[in-house]
Amino acid sequence: MSRHKIPPEPWKSFLDSVDGMLTEPVELHCFGGFVVTQMYGLARTTSDIDFISLVPDHWRTQLVEIAGKGSDLHRTYGLYLDPVTVVTPPEDYEARLTPMYDGVWKRLRLFALEAHDVALTKLERNFERDRTDIQQLAASGRLQASLLRTRYQHELRPYLARAEWHDTTLQLWLESYFPPD
Repeated sequence: MSRHKIPPEPWKSFLDSVDGMLTEPVELHCFGGFVVTQMYGLARTTSDIDFISLVPDHWRTQLVEIAGKGSDLHRTYGLYLDPVTVVTPPEDYEARLTPMYDGVWKRLRLFALEAHDVALTKLERNFERDRTDIQQLAASGRLQASLLRTRYQHELRPYLARAEWHDTTLQLWLESYFPPD
């Protein structure tokens, strides 16, 4: 469940405009800054909605044209939709998706990755803002070290290139952001 029943402005107007341009139902599987602020209450700024997948996929090109970076909607609202293709989500993330702002729009449906899944999508990039998100999610109690480790081992690690590198990153996160057991 989203923290709010409707997104704050300018997100609401931007997403209303996107919904108005759709001719059939479209689902976005969202993660990143939009999800950590809107769903999990972290205090940080973002100007895009990162999404891993959309259903039906044939909308990808058209959706980027109408609401992606450089689109008229981006110029109007300063916000955009960003189809991220260089992230590896945990294998069963779809089973844990949570609706965001359910029923607000006629055709657009947003789904958020569960907090541990969001965290694991940040593992490969591991930018400073990613580490800050992990630290804040852990401090807020939204992440448990044992579940993060288990999900990584079973649902993500088998699909990563350079798994040992990511093992080290995860271990540093666990040591830095979680109290010792």
